[in-house]
Amino acid sequence: MFFKRVSVVELDPADVHTMVTRGEAHLVDVREDAEHRAERIDGAVCLPLSRFDPAALPSGASVVIFHCLSGKRSAMAAMQCQRAGVAEVRNMRGGIAAWKAAGLPTRRG
Repeated sequence: MFFKRVSVVELDPADVHTMVTRGEAHLVDVREDAEHRAERIDGAVCLPLSRFDPAALPSGASVVIFHCLSGKRSAMAAMQCQRAGVAEVRNMRGGIAAWKAAGLPTRRG
């Protein structure tokens, strides 16, 4: 059996921040619920990869951007979406760790 190789467009945290602030994209956190509750990016919807379903994606924006802690799980979610026919998905390079390293705000607790 052969699988089509899928590549995911990656965005830097600053670009993600701009797109989300302008309402051009939805941010989806694919970390587990406890990780999201402990520290999160305001406005990010939590859809954990462990039970991820592309059909549950938020509607209303032309682009969905995934993030996790480092970018690995979110890239997997983006690839899963592309295989399901959801084309306008992106991955935030470096995850929430890169977001914080860029000096962007998070919310704890």
